[in-house]
Formats: sequence, C-alpha cells, structure tokens
Amino acid sequence: MKNIAIVSILFLMVPLVTLAQLGEVDTFFGNINTFIGNVLIPLVFGITLLIFVWGMFRFFVWGGHSEDERSKGKQLIIWAIIGFVLMTSIWGIVNMFGSGLFPDQTPPRLPASLER
Repeated sequence: MKNIAIVSILFLMVPLVTLAQLGEVDTFFGNINTFIGNVLIPLVFGITLLIFVWGMFRFFVWGGHSEDERSKGKQLIIWAIIGFVLMTSIWGIVNMFGSGLFPDQTPPRLPASLER
C-alpha cells in the first residue's frame, strides 16, 4: 500500500516537473487558479442556489398540504443556507491568504537617487 502511494505521488508530480523544466509552472498554477475562481466556485454556488430554490418549492408549493414534505423542504433550505455561509467564509479566507501571500502589485522600486 505504501508503494502504491509513493508511485501515485510521483506519477502526479510528473507534469509539475516537466513544467518546471520549461519554466511554465506559474502559468500552470495560474490556469488552475483561474479555473477554480471562474468556473468551479460559481458552479458550486449555482448548485447551492438550485438546492435552495428546490427546498423553497418543496416547502411552499409541493408540500403545502403535507407536513412531511414541508419538513423535507425546510431541511433543504437550511442545508443550502449553511452551504452558502460556509462557501462564502472559505472563499473569503482563501482570498485573504492569497492576496496576503501573493499580492498582484509589482514590488516597490528604490528611489531614483539610490538606484545608481
């Protein structure tokens, strides 16, 4: 089992080593970051919104006469709200660390009198 884990890790590191040789590691991680920020996070938020709307539908429309359906709708609504809060919190924390560790601004330059 230990050998399988080591081989798996080495196999997963091959693209990174190859990109490091070509000098494109920052582009690789930038593409991953762009995918997560522009595709994955909005997709997860959209799925959570659909779960919330489905819970509202089950609570108000479909379960208007059945207490069991209303409780199922209420559970979906509560879990969707918890999901929204957790995703927003985690997204904020990750952005806070990302902007602190990897700022987008250029490094400060020395004053012109000290550059000589």
